[in-house]
Amino acid sequence: MALGTATGAYELRFDAGRICLDLLATTHPEERFDSVEVLRAWITGSGLVPPDTPLAHVDASWLVGFRELRGLTGGLVRGGLDPAPRPSYDIALARVNDIARAAPPAPRAVRGEDGTLVRELDHPPECAALLGAVARDALELLTDPVARAGLRECEGDNCPIVYLDTSRGRRRRWCSSEVCGNRERVARHRRRAALARA
Repeated sequence: MALGTATGAYELRFDAGRICLDLLATTHPEERFDSVEVLRAWITGSGLVPPDTPLAHVDASWLVGFRELRGLTGGLVRGGLDPAPRPSYDIALARVNDIARAAPPAPRAVRGEDGTLVRELDHPPECAALLGAVARDALELLTDPVARAGLRECEGDNCPIVYLDTSRGRRRRWCSSEVCGNRERVARHRRRAALARA
């Protein structure tokens, strides 16, 4: 899983702490999976495949699959924060369990240009294999009580992003200090300045 920080509010983000949560972040602040090119960038950026993996075979049907899994995972993660049982939760769980059954892409080690071993895939990844990897990550998160206890929803205004709080003392408040945290600090400064002027 690639963990990085976004340098802008509207870039693909990989800072939620789990690949399944990074998938959920692709809906904010707007739909990010609006093209196959963006999906290819997300697949590589998320660490689902090694860098430079050919993804020319990715087509619009992949967008449908990733959007479906994103919706199901979002329902499970947010439903996990609310323990009341619901039939829609059980339906989503059954579907994610089905998606998770797909075999993961087979890795292999090869010599890189400098002679060191690097990871690549045995053959171009199939959509079902990548969806299965993300679904398994969601199931691992939801069945791990320690990780599940670290799930938080961003406290930023109008930010629905759910992240895994692994901070010391579990005091993280925002999905990203650089995005929502910065917005909160600017808003606080403006409120103080307005009070000082009044």
